[in-house]
Amino acid sequence: MTTSAADTAATTTAEPKLRLEGVRRAFSVRGRKGAESTLTALEDVTLDIAAGEFLTLVGPSGCGKSTLLDLLGGLAAPSAGRILLDGEPVTGPGLDRGLVFQQYALLPWRTAQGNIEFGLEAKGLPRRERAERAREYLALVGLDGFADRYPHELSGGMKQRVAIARSLAFDPEVLLMDEPFAALDAQTRESLQEELLSIQQRTGKTVLFITHGIDEAVYLGRRVAVMTSRPGRIKSVIDIDLDRSAEEDLRSTPAFAHYRHLVWRELHDEVAQAQRSELARPAPASAEEADHG
Repeated sequence: MTTSAADTAATTTAEPKLRLEGVRRAFSVRGRKGAESTLTALEDVTLDIAAGEFLTLVGPSGCGKSTLLDLLGGLAAPSAGRILLDGEPVTGPGLDRGLVFQQYALLPWRTAQGNIEFGLEAKGLPRRERAERAREYLALVGLDGFADRYPHELSGGMKQRVAIARSLAFDPEVLLMDEPFAALDAQTRESLQEELLSIQQRTGKTVLFITHGIDEAVYLGRRVAVMTSRPGRIKSVIDIDLDRSAEEDLRSTPAFAHYRHLVWRELHDEVAQAQRSELARPAPASAEEADHG
C-alpha cells in the first residue's frame, strides 16, 4: 500500500517513537557576487516512525536526506517544525539516538573493543562493565576474536560492524543510519544487510536507514519513505509486505520486483526533476552551498 505525505502522520495508532511535524531546514548561502540568498533543503517534512520499526528513506541526490538525519541526531536545529522522540522535543545530541555514517569514524588509536567502549565511557560505566558490554556487542555483529584489532587491521565491512556495535552498545532508543553500506562491495553490502536485519529483530531497535539504493530500501524496510527533489518533502510511504521467513532469495521473488517497481515509479520523476534543477543551477560559490545542494 502507498500512502500520501498527508496520510503519513496517521499510519500508526499508537504514539510514534519518532515524529516529524512540518520540519523545515533552510540555509543562508553566499552567491558568486557576495549576495546572500536562502537555500531550502527541507520543507514541511511530516512522518511518524513506530517503536521497533525499520523504515528506509530514499530520494534523489540533493533532496536533504543527510540534512534530515542531522536534524534527527540533534546535530542541527529545524528552521521550522519540530522533531519528537517519545513525545519530547529533540533539542540536541543525546545517547537516546545512535548514529552510523558511511564513514566509519573509528578512532585509529583504539582497538575494536576500545572504540565500542568509547561511547560507554560517556555513560559513566565502570571499566569491567564497559569491557563486558563491548565484547557482547562485538559478538552480536559477528566479530568474536577481533576485540584487539585496530581499525587498520580490519576490512571495510568489519569496520562498519564495529561502528554499528558502538552505536548499539550504549542502548539507544533509535538507530539512525546514513548510507552506511554505500562504500562497500556488493557481496559485503548484502551480507551486512542480512546481519543488520537479524540484529534489529533480536534487539527490537527502531531504525531509520537512509539509502540511495532502491533494492536496499525494499530489502531492509518494512516501509519505504520516498522524498521529493529539493526542497525535500515526504512524497509517499510504501508498505513492504514480503515473506522474510522463506528460504528462497528474497531479491529474486516477484513480490520483491513488484515493490521495487512501486518505489522506482515514485522516485523516477523526482530524480529527473533533481537533474534538471542541477543543470539549471549556477555553480556553488561556497563549500556550504555545495554541501547542502
